[in-house]
Parts: sequence; structure tokens; C-alpha cells
Amino acid sequence: MVTEVDISPREAEVLRLVGAHLSNAEIAARLVISVRTVESHVSSLLRKLGVPDRRALAQRAPEPAGAALSRSAAVLPAPLTSFVGRVGERAELAEMIKAHRQLTAVGPGGVGKTRLALEVAAEVAGEYFDGVWFADLVPVTDPGMIATAVAGALGLGEQPGRDMTDSVVAALADRHALLVLDNCEQVVNGVALLLERLLATCPRVTVLVTSRARLMVPFERVYEVPPLSLSGDGESDAVALFMERAAAVGRPLDPPLRDQIAAICERLEGMALAIELAAARYPALGLDGITAALSHPLRMLTGGSRADQRHRSVRAALDWSHALLEPADRALLRRVSVFVAPFTAAAAAEVAGSEEGLVADGLARLAEQSLLVVTASPGGTEYRALETIRQYGTERLAEAGELVDARSRHLRWCLAKAAGLAVVRADWRARFDLVADDLRAALAWAADRPELRTDARDLAQHLAELTFTRHLTGESQRRYEQAAALATDPAADASMLRQAAAVAGCRTIGDDMYRLRRAAAEAARSSGDGAGAAADLATAAIIAFRFSTTFVRLPPREEVLALMTEARELAGDDPAAQAAVALAEAAVLTDAFGAAQGPPGNAVPETIARAEHAVELARRTGDPLAESAALDALTGAQSWAGDTFATAATARRRITFLSSLPISPAGTHELIDALGMVTEACLGAGDVSGARRWARRLADHPSLAEVGHRATCRLLMVDALAGNVDEVLTGSVRFLDAWRRADRPARSLLRPAVAAVAMIHGLRDDHDARREWQQVLDQLGTSTGHTYGYGAVFDAILLLHRGQAPEALERLTLEPRQVWKWVTWIWHHWYVALRTEAAVLAGSPDARDRLAKARTIVVGNPVATALVERAGALLGGDQEALLATTDAFDAAGCRYQSARTMVLAGGDHAERGAAALADLGFAPIALVRHPR
Repeated sequence: MVTEVDISPREAEVLRLVGAHLSNAEIAARLVISVRTVESHVSSLLRKLGVPDRRALAQRAPEPAGAALSRSAAVLPAPLTSFVGRVGERAELAEMIKAHRQLTAVGPGGVGKTRLALEVAAEVAGEYFDGVWFADLVPVTDPGMIATAVAGALGLGEQPGRDMTDSVVAALADRHALLVLDNCEQVVNGVALLLERLLATCPRVTVLVTSRARLMVPFERVYEVPPLSLSGDGESDAVALFMERAAAVGRPLDPPLRDQIAAICERLEGMALAIELAAARYPALGLDGITAALSHPLRMLTGGSRADQRHRSVRAALDWSHALLEPADRALLRRVSVFVAPFTAAAAAEVAGSEEGLVADGLARLAEQSLLVVTASPGGTEYRALETIRQYGTERLAEAGELVDARSRHLRWCLAKAAGLAVVRADWRARFDLVADDLRAALAWAADRPELRTDARDLAQHLAELTFTRHLTGESQRRYEQAAALATDPAADASMLRQAAAVAGCRTIGDDMYRLRRAAAEAARSSGDGAGAAADLATAAIIAFRFSTTFVRLPPREEVLALMTEARELAGDDPAAQAAVALAEAAVLTDAFGAAQGPPGNAVPETIARAEHAVELARRTGDPLAESAALDALTGAQSWAGDTFATAATARRRITFLSSLPISPAGTHELIDALGMVTEACLGAGDVSGARRWARRLADHPSLAEVGHRATCRLLMVDALAGNVDEVLTGSVRFLDAWRRADRPARSLLRPAVAAVAMIHGLRDDHDARREWQQVLDQLGTSTGHTYGYGAVFDAILLLHRGQAPEALERLTLEPRQVWKWVTWIWHHWYVALRTEAAVLAGSPDARDRLAKARTIVVGNPVATALVERAGALLGGDQEALLATTDAFDAAGCRYQSARTMVLAGGDHAERGAAALADLGFAPIALVRHPR
């Protein structure tokens, strides 16, 4: 329940979506606001609701329930107990943080590193304009997951095409913030590598690390956290802590007992955890009982050289607490130590190999002894062991000879949980997030045990599939590759590598797609599957051309030709292999996809023939994904031929059967690509409403939530041509925010969208905004497409709006056949129609000839036809025909062109047109005199 807290309606919306386990970028996409705005709302909610992290925040969301940083936002866990003492340490550590960009607070487990770090971080939060952020690395055992944990703390999701380190660095690049990384000792080398990159790239970020071991890097400043102060007169931080915690459990201590308490604290060497555990026992044992327990040899350290001197007092306290437990509770404590994330009684029963009722009672007793932390969640009561206690339990598990058995049961539990998550329900995200760290930990353990190789491979595959569904595509690809490495059957190895390649496609990493498909070919060849190897080799060749713009290093053409030749030799009479080879030939030999390394001209008849042949062979295989890829080639071939309507029809055909396929990496990759193609093809055919429908679906695709620039680029283009100003302005916020967070990638895919937004600002006479977007366009780089295709169209619309018809005609001076490859895709009809209008308004002597030719070219395109007919009406002085085009524009969804027509009609119509333009958000049109 969220009551009696002053939260705004927008914060309530954000809270609801946090409760649905959406990332900040996904929330931004859903609410059509920037990620920075979402992060600000999340920070505000954390403060207002007094919760430590997003998981706790999600639990405060209303039912049903399924990172730019705000100023001075201290996003830190909320301690459940008061902080006692350490005045000198707090001041010293705070001064060191201000003086040094990376500080490591080191000390043994239980000394109080985390509490001291949290207290100091809260105190200095006001010094950091963009806030203080906390990441607990306790669940992290794989150095490759460190950046993922930090990104989760910042509220960042995964962005296809970038690893998590890049996302974290991009998010903090221009921030003045303090980042606290807690419990780093098990991944100290990985943390050092991350911080070296982070500190070099983010000059205003400071990092405070807590760890049992130093990072051992040159830029590190170390602060050794001492035990709590001890003094002979009983006035010490250690005594104060004991008395405060004893009072908290209902047994306040009289001041005369301070000397006896001081003696106990001295025996515990001022270790905070040991003192807290001892104080928790005071109601049951009293001070005499505690003293006696600490004096007993069995309560003291027994491990000899297995633990160094720094751990002795914590181990003594834990040994003492452990010895006071009943044997069944000791066994339970050590067995549940295999969990790295909060767990339920049911989960503990499975791993402990006991009845749930008995286990629930045991967990309650362990919680009463302060050995487990209890929290309530929507899924029921959860338990968690503090990291020091969990590590202690693991040691006891090994000493009892139960480690392999317990971890094996945990592995089986994880496999069952992973299999159960295969069915995606409304609460799927919350259920996955609850067990994800345990799945990863179980896999890390099993992967190193040869006798568990099969189980490890199965869990790696499950985790690959689950993380893909969770849109953690970077991890998904790694897990598929891990599953391939664990496979004992080369055929299974090949299958996993193909899946990994498909995920790489979703991440738009062409180099990985190519590498993984070639690796799959080798695995298939090893298994004796020559046809499978042929299909993989051909697919690698296709990738090099079809997705050429996603490569960092394009394979040489000769290398690709060699792959295709080898694939042809291995294909035999296998239908799938033959279909793949045919598509490779269409891609490489005739450049059906218009690749970056393709020839400047296309032999159109041959391109179409090869593409049609590839479609026919793919159709015979019965594989919709193979047919989709072949239809993509046919779409390109028809486009190069200038067959606008056939292009759109083929693109729609591709969408039809892809939309009904179950979610998979390959299917998702094809669908995202197909949505982009059908949007552009429909726009080229004048189906603006259809184009907007597909573009909206693409913008809302969950796999693109973290890459809003890729998600919205087509929608911005469509809305700009339709004249939907508000939609462009709103969508451009998401685009620009995501593009900047992604380190401003110079992708050619993004250029038309940026040019479209710049045009809209020009039509609004917002010169500053247009200049900003022109600068973005400059950063993306110029291209032939901008010069002769989309850039010419958008520039012409703006020039005509400003009454600069001669300049518009100059911008479109080249005949379409001279620039055919850059205008025949979606710009051909737009180019021809606008060129005709510019010729008429500029008084060009060949305007009538151009008009006649244009009518023939654009027939069947409602928008282009209306533009051409409007030009004809202006040339002939036919006002009735001129006004008739307003209905055509309205029916096509082009509100700007409808209003422009009324202005061009003059008189009362012009007033209504000017009012319509103003309502849309456009500046007045500057008229030119056109010949009658």
C-alpha cells in the first residue's frame, strides 16, 4: 500500500511500472519521457517511501504488480538499526573521499566496513550534484557480471549492441556522483578493471569500495577500517554498540555493568558483528553466560592456518553462536548457505532435503538468533544470510562433507526453477529476478565439475533463454556460448552457437553474428552434418552483406565469396542448405541488400531473379525465418527496380507470418528488421497510416526499450512527413536521450530520423533546436542518401514552406534516374512529387512536362498523387481541384500538407489553413507567386 505519502500522479505511474519490474528505459518508453526524468522520479520515490533499493520499491507498488541521477539523491540502503560511534573514522573517511577519486575501505568480515561506508556516503551526499549510488556485489561471482550489478543499481537496462560496462560508463560520463561498491573481495580483479575504465572516462565520479582485500591498483587509496574503539574506563564505541543493541532486544543495561561489557567487547576485539551477535544473546544468557561461552575452547577459533588473524574474533563469535544451536539448526544454517539471494522456506526445504514445516520452524529459530534476516514480499516470507554468515556456513558445509551434496541439490532446484520459468506469466519478471543470482551461482559451480557437465549445459541454456526473455541480451549471448562450450555433442554445440549468433543480431553486432555462424559451421562439420555446415557458411556470407552496417570490421569480399563457394560444395541436395546458398548468391553476387561493400550499381533483372529464386527455395523448406530472410532480399531487389508497390506488398507479406511466431532470438531479430522495412516501404508507397502503425509497433518493442534511438527512428520519420509535431517533439526526447546514453553511435540507420526532426524544427522556426539537431546530423556523418535521398526530400519541404521554390528545385535538380539507388527505396515518389511542385512554384519552363511524367510515376500513391495534383491545380489556376487535394491529404493522414493546401488556395481558405498550421505547431507559410 502507498498511502499517507505525498507522491505526484507521475510518480505513481513510475511506481506502478517499477512494480512491474521494468527498467528505467522501459518506463521511459512506456510513458514517453526521458530516462533522466524516470531516474529522477525513482530517486524521489526511494526517499519519500524510505526504502533502500528498487526491489523494495517494487514491493511498495500498488496491486496488481504484474539512471540519470537527481540532485543529491542518496540512493542507499536504509539501515534497520542505528549507527553507533566512529566519529573520528567518519570524519577521516569523509575527508579522504573528498580528496581522492577512488578509496577502498578494507578490513576483515564483520568489522563494520559496510555500515561505516553507508554512514559516510549519506553524510557527503550533498557534495555530489548527481547523487550517491550503492551496488552490493555479494551475489556476483563472475567478473563479467560486475557491470551488470552496477547497472542494476543505477536503474540501467541492457542496450543491444553495447556491453554493460559501456552502459555504466555512458550513464556516469558527465555526472558528479559517488558510487559505493560493497563486498568486492570475491571479484577484486574484475572491480579493478571496471574502475580503471570508469575513472578514466568519468572525470567527476568518485568510487568508494568496501572489500576484505585491496584492489592493488595504482590509483587506489586505502583506508583500513579499525575495530570499534575500546577503552579501560568503559566509555567506548564498542560498549555503546553492545548496550544499544541489548536495549533493542528488550533488556536495557545499567551503567554499572559497563566494565563487564567492556571486558566482553575486548574479548571480541571490537568487531562490530561479533558484538552485535553477543548483544543479541544477552536476554537468554546474561553477561555471565556470554563471558562463560567466550571462555570455552569450543567457542574459539579452531581452524588454525585456514583463517588469518583478522578473522579470529568474527569467527569466534560465529563459532559461539553456531555451537549454541541445536544440531538440526546447525545443519540447516550450513545448507541454506548455498543460496546467494533471498530464499523461501519451500526453497530451503528442497535444498536442505527436509520437510517444509520443519525447515520453516528452523528458519524462524535462526532468524531469532540474528543469523538470518527476514523480509516480507508479495511472494511470501523470504530469508537471507548476511554474507559473513553465509561464508561461514559454507565453510561448515565443507567441513561436514556435505558441500557437494548441498550444491547438487541447489543445482537441481535451480534447474527446476529455470524450467518452471519457461512459461511467461504476468509475474514472470519478479519470479526470474528472485532466482537469477542463484541460477548464475549454481552454473558457476557446476561448470567446473566434469561429472555435472550435462546439468551445467542445461542450466546455461535455460539461463540463456531466460535472460533473452528478460531482455538481457548481452548475458544471453554469453550463456548460449557457454552452453556451446559445455556441450559434449558437436550437434548441440552448433545449435547453441546459432542461437548465440541470433542474439548477436538482436544486439546489432555483425562481427559476432559472423564469427558465431562460422563457429557453428565447424561444429556441424565435426558432427558429420555437412548440410548444416553448408547452411551456416552460407548464412555467414549473407550476414556480411545483409547486415554490413552493423560490423566494426567487414570481412573481405574474397573471404565471403570463399565461404559461399564452400557452402555450395557442401549443400548437396538438402533443401535448407540449398535455400541458404541461393540467398547468399543473391546477397553477394547481385547485392540484393544494398550492402556497404556492394557494387555502386545493380543489375536489376538478375537481382530480382536471384531473390525470387531464393524465396521459392526458402518457401519449400517450410521455415518461416528462412522465407523472411529471402523476402527481405526480394524487398531490396524490388526497391532497386523502382517497383514501390511491390516492395510494400513484399514487406507486408513478410510481417504476416513473422507476427505469429513464438518468441525466439532468431524470430525477434527477423521481426525487428521486418518492422523497420515495412514501415519504410509503406511510407514510400504513400500508406502513411500503415507506416505509422508499424513504426509504433517497432517503437514499443520490448527488445528495443533500452535503445530508444533505434526504437523511434522510423516513427520520427513518419510523424515528420505526416506533420505530427507533438509526436515528433515527444519522440525526439526519447531518441536524443537514448542516443547520448549509448555514446552517440554514428549509425546510418539514424540519419533520416535526425534530418526529419531538424526539418520539423525548421518548419516551426525554432532555429536553436534545428541547429542542435543539425549538429547531431553532423556527428552521424554525411552520406549519399542524405545528399540525394531523404535529405533532399526534407530540405525541399522546408524550402517550399519558406517560399524558396527555386532553391527547393535546385536541391532536387537531378533526375531520379541519376540518383536511382538513393531515391528508389522510399523516397522515389516523394522526390518526384516535391520536384514537380518546386518546378511549378519556381516557374520552371518545363513544369508541364515534369507534371505529366510525375503523374505517370506516382499513380497509386495517395500522398504523392495529391502533391502532384496540387502542383497541377496551381499551374492551371484551378482552385476547385486545388481544394480537392485537402481531402486526399486528410484521408492519407498528412495534416501538414492539408493545411498547406488551404494556405496556397488563398482568401478565406488561407486563413483557415494558417489557423490549422498554428494549431499543429508550425510557423506561417511564406507564399511565392506561381504562374497561372
